[in-house]
Amino acid sequence: MSIRTPLTLIAVAAVTVSAGSAMAFEPEGKVECIAPADPGGGWDFTCRSVGNVLEALDLVPASVQTINMAGAGGGVAYAHTVSKRAGDDQLLVAASTATTTRLAQGQFPGMTADMVNWVGALGADYGVIAVASDSDYDDLPELMEALKEDPRSVKFAGGSAKGGWDHLKVLIAAKEAGVENLPRIPYLSYNNGGEAMTQVVGGHVDAFTGDITEAQGFMESGDLRVLAVLSEERLPGEFSDIPTAREQGIDAIGPNWRGFYMPADISDDAKQYWIDAMDTVYESQEWKDVMTSNGLMPFHMSAGEFEQFVTDQIADIQQLSQDIGLIQQ
Repeated sequence: MSIRTPLTLIAVAAVTVSAGSAMAFEPEGKVECIAPADPGGGWDFTCRSVGNVLEALDLVPASVQTINMAGAGGGVAYAHTVSKRAGDDQLLVAASTATTTRLAQGQFPGMTADMVNWVGALGADYGVIAVASDSDYDDLPELMEALKEDPRSVKFAGGSAKGGWDHLKVLIAAKEAGVENLPRIPYLSYNNGGEAMTQVVGGHVDAFTGDITEAQGFMESGDLRVLAVLSEERLPGEFSDIPTAREQGIDAIGPNWRGFYMPADISDDAKQYWIDAMDTVYESQEWKDVMTSNGLMPFHMSAGEFEQFVTDQIADIQQLSQDIGLIQQ
């Protein structure tokens, strides 16, 4: 099973901001980027890395300040943006498949995707299932066999809320592996991927579910061993030795796009500035280097195309959540 993926849905369009173009809007002073989680996770990475490139390309007049606002799987930041920051044209908020998952499941009460402006996506981060380096599980099929015998025998930790995207990735893989009683699989939610991996490495939880960028540091230190990456094919470069779930006989795909939304009620000129800025970031060598070093795969959409993708993905995840019993029809 797979959610519609960037590689099959995206037609890349790049619109650059030229140095000589006259813009009706330009940011002034400090730009804020809300990461809807504590430091150390994917949203934090998105704000800080894109903020650095925006500064390097002189697309912002000063710094981009990352503000960590954890809670409710991104719900606290979403509610803050909707209720308190309308019209703020100097606020970016990091988003991902985790955001659309929570919207699909009605976890942001009273809020919908059309209450914010979706300004761009800048890469896809594929999911992984990993264990501590000294784990008894050698590969993904072995771990799934344990779940078949007893769904409660393997505890998973992730940085999303229960029923969120990290949780769903485990259930997608388990369903494809033929595991029954999916809701019985234990999933422990932490504020970010770093905290979840610390629990796994410390022996308190059996397995980690998250994204390749989150896991990189623990992989490099030798503390974490990735059993499978949930991509169509092996990732390039330093990640090329990690087997996919698909090649191990489990057809599970779990892409997590990285992008941004902004508050409602900003001017058309301001929205267009940030759309163009994201396009410029994506086409830059600076961002290509970030993608390469962090395992991000090509995935770029802006403006109306991105808004339509968000709408479609919410519908897909809503259906998946119903199929595996996470939400009622």
